Amino acid sequence: MPKDFPRSRRVADQIQRELAEIIRLELHDPRVGMITLTEVVATHDLEHAKVFFTLLDGASRAPEVQKALTGAAGFIRAQLGPRMRLRIVPQLTFVYDTSIEQGAALSHLIDKAVAEDRSQRPTSPEPTDDSQ
Repeated sequence: MPKDFPRSRRVADQIQRELAEIIRLELHDPRVGMITLTEVVATHDLEHAKVFFTLLDGASRAPEVQKALTGAAGFIRAQLGPRMRLRIVPQLTFVYDTSIEQGAALSHLIDKAVAEDRSQRPTSPEPTDDSQ
């Protein structure tokens, strides 16, 4: 049995695009605010889809936003159905994506290590051009 499901990946990409539009234009919940959908992962049978999101203002509001999105999942699915024209509209599970913060923290650690390395190296004299 193949482990790669290209149709489910294509459908997940389309779900991500449609969900972004639905949340931006039709979901009028002030708790949601400005979010970014980072990825949608659908099962091969398209029964379930995990929707990963991140917030522009950090992780402090993540539980509140996740609760709001989970509460609106039925409405979102109802809006998604006619747009996707699928026989089965997947159950949506919203998950806060921490990869952006982890990437930023890792980048900060790398920058810090590079700065420490530069500060511990003796500075070499600049090469002079004595040919003139």
